[in-house]
Amino acid sequence: MIDKVLLYPYYLYLRMRDRYYSSPKRRLAVTSVPSVCVGNITVGGTGKTPHVEMILRMLQQSDRWGDSNIAVLSRGYRRESRGFQQVTADGSAAMFGDEPLQIKKKFPGVTVAVDKNRVEGCELLCNPSMLSSGRYKGKCWNASFPPADYIILDDAYQYRKLKPTLCVVLVDYGRPVMRDMLLPLGRLRDLPERLYDADVIIVSKCPEHIDIKEQREFVSSMGVMNYDPQTCSGVSRKGRPQEIFFTYVSYLPVRGAFEVTDPRYAYARKVIMVSGIAKDTALRYHLSDSYRIAARFKFPDHHKFVWSDINRILQAMRREPTAAIMTTEKDIQRLYDFAGLPKEIMERTFAVPMETRFVSDVQRSVFNRIITEI
Repeated sequence: MIDKVLLYPYYLYLRMRDRYYSSPKRRLAVTSVPSVCVGNITVGGTGKTPHVEMILRMLQQSDRWGDSNIAVLSRGYRRESRGFQQVTADGSAAMFGDEPLQIKKKFPGVTVAVDKNRVEGCELLCNPSMLSSGRYKGKCWNASFPPADYIILDDAYQYRKLKPTLCVVLVDYGRPVMRDMLLPLGRLRDLPERLYDADVIIVSKCPEHIDIKEQREFVSSMGVMNYDPQTCSGVSRKGRPQEIFFTYVSYLPVRGAFEVTDPRYAYARKVIMVSGIAKDTALRYHLSDSYRIAARFKFPDHHKFVWSDINRILQAMRREPTAAIMTTEKDIQRLYDFAGLPKEIMERTFAVPMETRFVSDVQRSVFNRIITEI
């Protein structure tokens, strides 16, 4: 309540914006193919990219969509390119954004594109021939890709001009939306009640073994009633049905980040941890299980590395000559962009891959049905 008083102009703007787009008279653009929006109402840290990757794996493994042309559309945060661009695996984070580039490298058969205008981006993904004529001609560097049969919209929940087939909103288990406040007092970038406009709510970053009682209590704290763990369904405060799921982070074996990375450093006892993500707590706890963290460098989300950062890492390496460097898959995309990265850093740097998984087979099965049958 205090944020609504102290930040009344911002709160009023969000209320007016929501009323404008929620009006029955307001005509929103729709996608011509099935589409899933994966978003949140907080600033970073809920795990949108790992959930996009999880959905991609499910679609590729399904009978219905396994042989289809699946596309991912992202804004491409902090990219230097303009307009609609298809992401290529040999591109850079500066060109496309670190997260779209990460997705393209992990899913080379998927069309990944960036466009701030999501309505335009979806239209071009479904009709790539438009890129060869008219106002788009010559503006997309790589315009060769098949028409999309299914589109995943990464971080588009606040893009209200477009109405996707299915809206998935992520909520951080460690920071419940209904107990948070608007920016800058908290981490909310949208009204908390926008949670009830979603078709699906995923509570991310949960303990792996969260029990049914805890799930019910968390769902109730969000204001969703009559939650049934078997069907994963409940009823929002607005009276509309919603499916609620719980996921956790699973870390995979580390992999060398560069061709010159010495695999022997993966067995070091000490590590230098480097991260430029919204929240690195889970990664820190994971690394602490196997290593002693001799130094930790935490940079802002999507941080662009500069020489002063690299020199600080070099100094830590020289203090800890046997330590490996551990970072995230997203950070690696930006380290690849750094011209002149010292070889001694590349020889010791590893990425820590991660996947998002459901806390039960029942939840995975229900969610799989939802995204494959839209």
